[in-house]
Amino acid sequence: MPEDTDVDGLTVGQVSTRVGVTVRALHHWDEIGLARPSLRTAAGYRLYTAGDLERLHRIVVYREIGLGLDKIRAVLDDSAADVPGALRAQRAQVTERIGRLRQLGTGLDRMIDAHERGLLLTVEQQTAIFGPGWNPRWPAEARQRYGNTPQWQQYAERSAARGPEEWQAVAAAVTDLDQVLADAMAAGVEPGGPEANRLVERHREVFAAYFPLSRQMQVCLARTYEADPAYAAHYDGIRAGLAAWFRRAVDASARAHGIDPATATWE
Repeated sequence: MPEDTDVDGLTVGQVSTRVGVTVRALHHWDEIGLARPSLRTAAGYRLYTAGDLERLHRIVVYREIGLGLDKIRAVLDDSAADVPGALRAQRAQVTERIGRLRQLGTGLDRMIDAHERGLLLTVEQQTAIFGPGWNPRWPAEARQRYGNTPQWQQYAERSAARGPEEWQAVAAAVTDLDQVLADAMAAGVEPGGPEANRLVERHREVFAAYFPLSRQMQVCLARTYEADPAYAAHYDGIRAGLAAWFRRAVDASARAHGIDPATATWE
């Protein structure tokens, strides 16, 4: 605590600078009787003594640790007040707040990592969850290509909240959908029919685990499934021609919702 035993008659502005609080706060504390200056000039201006400054320093300390003004008044003025008890209670609240802030910091670290890396999983975890065909380089490549898009930001937010078990559930849902699509194709389900349209909607729901997928975006994605060699190999590896069949199913559903697949864009 600063030594102010050698000063008397400081103005509000001088005290504001010394104590580190605003003039408005000093006026308020004076009005409520928490910290009244002991002196006044002939013109009625406030003047603070060394004793006043000592009280103000104590108020600032107690306020910094989170005590409310009423509690501070009791600690300073009530001779029967349990000061150690009040401080212990405040210490408990501060400790709890520190714990919450540490949790927040951990969450922010995960969010930063998710924005930069995509998947917060080790290479071993990725292979175990997504299968031997998974390439651990894909998240970094996706970050490089899509890192400035809203979809990557949405994906990162979802990724930050997930651990291995949650990703396992996502992977299982995707695998199950892939097999359902293959079974529908094998059963002769025609693109544009009610069953195919339901599967297209289910694809959007499952894909929402990564980020919300609009119908136009789904058209673009289905094109990629058919045109990109890696995607096409994946789907056609489940059932020959599946990538093309699914693209036709998505196109038909898009037309039913007034979207021309030929002009659909990623939006």
